[in-house]
Amino acid sequence: MSLDDRLRLASLGLHPTRVQTLLAEWGEAKAVLRAVERGRVKVGDGIRGRLGVDAAAEAANAGALVIVKEDLPAALAELPDAPDLVYVRGNLPAAPGVAIVGSRAATSYGRKLARALGRAAAEQGWVVVSGLARGIDGEAHRGCLEGGGVGVAVLGCGVDVTYPVEHGDLATSLVENGGALVSEYAPGTPPAPWRFPLRNRIISGLAGVTVVVEASVKGGALITAARALEQGRTVLAVPGDVQRATSRGCNMLIRDGAYPVLDVDDFITSLTFVLGLPPNTAGVGLAVSEDA
Repeated sequence: MSLDDRLRLASLGLHPTRVQTLLAEWGEAKAVLRAVERGRVKVGDGIRGRLGVDAAAEAANAGALVIVKEDLPAALAELPDAPDLVYVRGNLPAAPGVAIVGSRAATSYGRKLARALGRAAAEQGWVVVSGLARGIDGEAHRGCLEGGGVGVAVLGCGVDVTYPVEHGDLATSLVENGGALVSEYAPGTPPAPWRFPLRNRIISGLAGVTVVVEASVKGGALITAARALEQGRTVLAVPGDVQRATSRGCNMLIRDGAYPVLDVDDFITSLTFVLGLPPNTAGVGLAVSEDA
């Protein structure tokens, strides 16, 4: 399939599940675009109005490298619902990382622990993957940077959109320190509630292990954990106070078979058991953008 056609399709802003369905139905991006142009695929006027946009120029102007599914890290590319392409600012590690996720409404205890886990994983050379959200995600990224590691943030908006706004410097630091911002949404795409649960499959897809630090029973972190389990990945969870809402999700994961994380040393032991020797002794391959 033509990269230009795939970019044009991605830039329309359709729901990722619909994109996957349309590609399965029509065979390739060019055929889907033709069907949209001819009205055989119904879309809103706003989407139709983007048919003439120069999607390649948009990506270039945003400083984004485009990586198609065939060239994605194998852990993500092999998934049945892998994105057709992603936009990347920075360097996307080829080796599976460690996803550290949790509640936006985290306690001070949860924030401190997420930061410690992110730092510890980074110091051992593992890539830390999270979602740049407030709370646990942000602290995991900060810990990763403190540990001198490589961090990847998977976004629910375009890679050129700062969300949340107070994490702008954090996002910049991730890229400047060898990591990446990743999104399947085109540059300029604003954050919307429905986009975030979908991006969680990419967070877990880029990781060999997902650890949930704090989560309510309806939080996005449990969606990430569920996707990780569907993908055949290992899930860890930090046990917590049974009377605290942000611990209930983790406690339920442990009840249902997730491995408990008892402290930082236990965390590193679990990672080594699942992922093998730390990458700082084995090396990490990188897919590097030209402008990083």
